[in-house]
Amino acid sequence: MKLKDIISIIEDYAPLALQESYDNAGLVVGSSNMEVDKALISFDVTEEVIDEAIKIGANLIISHHPIIFSGIKKLNGSNYVERIVIKAIKNDIALYAAHTNLDNVINGTNKILAEKLNLKNIKTLSPQKNLLNKLVTYIPVDYKEKVQRAIFEAGAGHIGKYDSCSFEAKGVGTFRAQEGSTPFVGNIGKMHNEAEIRLETIFPSHIKSKVITALLSAHPYQEVAYDIYKIENNISNIGAGIIGELSEPQEELVFLNNVKEITKAEGIKYTNLLNKKVRKVAICGGSGAFLISKAKRAGADVYITGDIKYHEFFDADNSILVADIGHYESEHFTNTLLLSIIKEKIPTFAIQISDISTNPVNYL
Repeated sequence: MKLKDIISIIEDYAPLALQESYDNAGLVVGSSNMEVDKALISFDVTEEVIDEAIKIGANLIISHHPIIFSGIKKLNGSNYVERIVIKAIKNDIALYAAHTNLDNVINGTNKILAEKLNLKNIKTLSPQKNLLNKLVTYIPVDYKEKVQRAIFEAGAGHIGKYDSCSFEAKGVGTFRAQEGSTPFVGNIGKMHNEAEIRLETIFPSHIKSKVITALLSAHPYQEVAYDIYKIENNISNIGAGIIGELSEPQEELVFLNNVKEITKAEGIKYTNLLNKKVRKVAICGGSGAFLISKAKRAGADVYITGDIKYHEFFDADNSILVADIGHYESEHFTNTLLLSIIKEKIPTFAIQISDISTNPVNYL
């Protein structure tokens, strides 16, 4: 199987365009045209993981964290990043990472932890802005359904839990075909009036080319009139963190102990107990201190994340219970998610999760 086919499956689920600006998700080492015989999924890429891939005959490692975050000017093996990259290249092993793009989709990194905690009514905690476009186009009446269906199938028209969303209005389009044109209706050199439908819908900016290609392919006109506007609405299913509710309220320490057991956390650092039951839970896997204020504004009783610094705990301000369960512990279920994404599309492909724990943090 070509590596690009596997990449397409992952990026259809978590588009690369959704990664944060500081990130380096995607194909880090290797060619998208290479043949992949077997893949190994690991949270991080370490030298031990490379050795495991060699041992089982895997020539692709799919990880959550990319091994390269910043530029490399030399490859002489002076640090662990360079040694890993060199070893991967020497053994023809491709390295692919699905990082913040997987974090930022509603069914991504945070959702799987939310499911483990049995949260319901899950929503994005901090929806991304400025990712939506509005498409307006004009279609001859008899072709409205064909064009509409094509752009919906390309991914346009999603608003929250609804799809196929659009608005239409009837009107009259005018045009005069010039010499050398091949008009679908009307005659060259003569003004023509055509009953048309003005169709409006929205789409996320990262699928713009796909939507426009679908529009142009389905529309009967030689020259298709359409407008694209940038709009400021949030996308409710794309963004950082999630928030949901427990079916039944739990005592704070009962809830924290459940989290500890489910995530296999060695320890949890948390702020003052508020002596109230936990019902509404916010989550951001990895380093999520930047969302403490958002969790408070959303009315969460507890916020679960990792990598909180000392002074950031004060941001809880006795109005929310903040729990740092560890970076690895809050995200390691990503391995299972990546496996399910690929297995759903290609169930016979040889792929497995690494046996190696890559968590660099130990507890005494």
